[in-house]
Amino acid sequence: MERKSGILLALSSLPGNQGIGDMGKSAYTFVDLLAKNGIKIWQLLPLHPLGYGNSPYQPYSTYAGEELYINIDQLAEWGLLKMSSIRNFRKFKETVSYQEVREFKEPYLRKAYRYFKKYPALFQADYEQFCETSAWLETYAMFRALKKQNQERCWVEWSEKDKNWIKTREVRKDLADEAAYHKFLQFVFYKQWTALKRYANHKNVQVMGDMPIYVGLDSADVWENRHDFCLDAHGNPTSVAGVPPDYFSPYGQRWGNPIYQWNRLKKDRYDFWVRRLSWAKQQFDMIRIDHFRAFDTYWKIPASCETAVEGEWVEGPAYDFFNRIFRVMPDIQIVAEDLGDLREEVHQLRDHYQLLGMRVLQFEMEPKRLKKGLPEHVIVYSGTHDNMTSESWYEEQSKNKKIALRRFFHNRDYNERHFHDLLNHFALNSEAVLAILPMQDVLGLHDTGRMNTPATIGSPNWEWKLKNFKDVEKELARLAVWIQESNR
Repeated sequence: MERKSGILLALSSLPGNQGIGDMGKSAYTFVDLLAKNGIKIWQLLPLHPLGYGNSPYQPYSTYAGEELYINIDQLAEWGLLKMSSIRNFRKFKETVSYQEVREFKEPYLRKAYRYFKKYPALFQADYEQFCETSAWLETYAMFRALKKQNQERCWVEWSEKDKNWIKTREVRKDLADEAAYHKFLQFVFYKQWTALKRYANHKNVQVMGDMPIYVGLDSADVWENRHDFCLDAHGNPTSVAGVPPDYFSPYGQRWGNPIYQWNRLKKDRYDFWVRRLSWAKQQFDMIRIDHFRAFDTYWKIPASCETAVEGEWVEGPAYDFFNRIFRVMPDIQIVAEDLGDLREEVHQLRDHYQLLGMRVLQFEMEPKRLKKGLPEHVIVYSGTHDNMTSESWYEEQSKNKKIALRRFFHNRDYNERHFHDLLNHFALNSEAVLAILPMQDVLGLHDTGRMNTPATIGSPNWEWKLKNFKDVEKELARLAVWIQESNR
C-alpha cells in the first residue's frame, strides 16, 4: 500500500455560515487544501442522523444522512429556494449549538420541500432513481414520521399501532406528507454528498467513513429488525453494549446499544450487515469499523445494570462473519479499530484478512516503546475523537516524563518547540503506512477543541468547529513539508 497522510475532521467541524459544518463551499475548500498540501485521506465521523446526546454513534439510521449537513445555499443554487431569503447564522462561532441550528435550518428545508412538491419535474428522474436504489428509504421515512407523531419519543414508547406499523406497513395517509418530506431530505443529502465525494476523489483525496459496530435502540434499524437484537416482548433491550472499566473510565462505558443475536444473524447469512456495509461501501473509499474487537469477543451487560462494571465476555461471529462479507464484497476496504487491552485472537482475526489496525501515539508515549518503532501495516494517529488533544495530554504529564519525551524526540533530530508538532512529525516519519492527524492536533489546540469525552453525554461533546480556515491553511502548509520528506 502506498504511504499516505490524512486528516481526521468531522463534517460538523468545518467552518460554516449556517451554524455547523456542512456540504457547502467550506467542504470543497477543505478538500482543495488537502490536495494542495499532499494529504490524500479525509477521515470523517459517522454522517447519520444524530440521536441521543447528538452523538454520531447513536444514530436514527445507519443508512440515512443527518439533515443538518445539508447546505442551504446549494438548495438555492438548485432553484429550490431564493438566495436572497437566506441569512447567516452563528457564522463565526467555534461551537455547534445543535438545537439552535436545527431550528434555524428546518424552515428552509420545509420551504425547499414545498417547492420540490410544486415543481416535481425539476429532479424527477434523479429522485425516482434514488428511491429505487435506496431500499432502506421507505422504512426510514415512516420511522421519522412516526417519531414526530409520537413527540419524538423512542419507538419502544409509541402506541402499539405505531410501534407495529413495520409488521403491517398499512397506508397512513395522515403521515404521507411527513414521510415524503424525509425522503426529500435524504435525496438532497445524498445528492450533495455524492457530488462532494466525487470532487474529493477527482482531487486524489480518499474519504474514510466511520461505522459504529452497534446501532442505536431508537433507530429504524432496530425497529425494523427486532429479531436480530436481544430485546424483550416490548422492544426493550435485555442486554446492552459497552466495555468494562478501562483507561477512560473506572466504571467502564455503558453505551446502551442493544446487543446482536449473532446466531439469528448467522442463519440469515448476516444479511443485516451485508446490506449495511454494501451501502457504506458506495459512500466511502474506506470504512473504519468502530470497536472491531466485538467481532471476536464483546462485553454483554445486563440491561438492568446502570454501569458497565457487571457483564461478561461473549464470543462473536469472528471468521464466519468476515468470510461472508469478503465473499460478497472482496474489494471492500475495512479499517479495524483495534485499540485497548485485547486478547491475541483479535489481532489474529485482523491479520487473517489483512485489515489495517490502529496505533494511537498517546498510548505509546513511553520512550522504550517509541524506540521499538511502529508496525508498517497500521494507521498511526496522534489521537482520536475520543482522546484529549495532544497538547492537553502533554500538560498533564509529570515533569520527568515531559523531560524524557522531549529528550527522545530531540535525540532523533525533532526540534519543534511544541509537543503537538513533535508528535505530528514523528507520526509522519513513522513506519506506519498511513498517518492520520486530528485537525485539533494539527492546530495545536488544547482541550477546548476536544471532540468527545467517553462515558459522558451531552455538551460540550461533538460541538467543536472551526471558525475559519486561516490557521488551517498556515498549519497544513507546514505539514506539507514533513509529508514530502516522509514520502507520503
